[in-house]
Amino acid sequence: MYNSSCYNPSSFILLGIPGLEHFHLWIGIPFCVIYLVAIVGNCILLYLIAVEHSLHEPMFFFLSMLASTDLILSTATVPKLLSNLWLGSQEITFFGCLTQMFFLHFSFVVDSAILLAMAFDRYVAICLPLRYNTVLTPQVIIKLMVSIVVRSFSVILPDVFLLKRLPFCRTRIIPHTYCEHIGVARLSSADISINIWYGFSVPLMTVISDVILIAVSYVFILRAVFQLSSLGARQKALSTCGSHVCVILMFYTPAFFSILAHRFGHGVPRNVLILFANFYVAIPPALNPVVYGVKTKQIQEKFILLFTWKRPQ
Repeated sequence: MYNSSCYNPSSFILLGIPGLEHFHLWIGIPFCVIYLVAIVGNCILLYLIAVEHSLHEPMFFFLSMLASTDLILSTATVPKLLSNLWLGSQEITFFGCLTQMFFLHFSFVVDSAILLAMAFDRYVAICLPLRYNTVLTPQVIIKLMVSIVVRSFSVILPDVFLLKRLPFCRTRIIPHTYCEHIGVARLSSADISINIWYGFSVPLMTVISDVILIAVSYVFILRAVFQLSSLGARQKALSTCGSHVCVILMFYTPAFFSILAHRFGHGVPRNVLILFANFYVAIPPALNPVVYGVKTKQIQEKFILLFTWKRPQ
């Protein structure tokens, strides 16, 4: 039996980056710059897609959803990180911790599903070009977007209730800069086997299924591309997938590396793992709009036009 005060504690303490307390001020500077780049870049991307009718295509609708999710991901973690590093604000309320944890994991699952939807878009564009407008109609796009949000919400919401049921009598100090499900669950002295089982298996299997389907779609895409007789047509088809492939690699590679490092990297210093985890939630949201701005000709042209002053005739 646990004291009633152990349930729904008032707050937790986020330690920050243990062992690097003297460098917190300097560590916060690159994260602040990265966060500002993410906010400005994704807001510009959303503005361009909203106002330019030439960008009202399925691929750019998915891209706008990716930009919105990236804003949620970075805003859920980086401001609290900066207040911890610069102001020493280590306390976070129990409700705030659950909210941060939910949006962190929710954004990850949504991003994965969006990348799958974008892979499907590229598959239809390259393998079924004549049927593109009939397959990816506005109604289909809306259904895909709603299903992505509903699936992600349904997968992550149980994490909140799995944490709320736990007593936290032993300690309320989190050796990290943000709240994540398993990290918070491990503070409890109760049995957390269901948290570990659900927290690892269900979201991980959801993301792995996305990765498998993305890989299958690109197998069909590459097969269709290499069946083209013209070298120029092959290069053009592959170039349309370049930015998407870059974003996929930036998203999944550090994610799986972080998971494997936490599971098997017992010799890796704790502060290194925490730094890497923070770079993972901060860097992809900042790089995604840059990658699409550089790799996508339509966005590049609209971006240049946006910041080009037209001289009066």
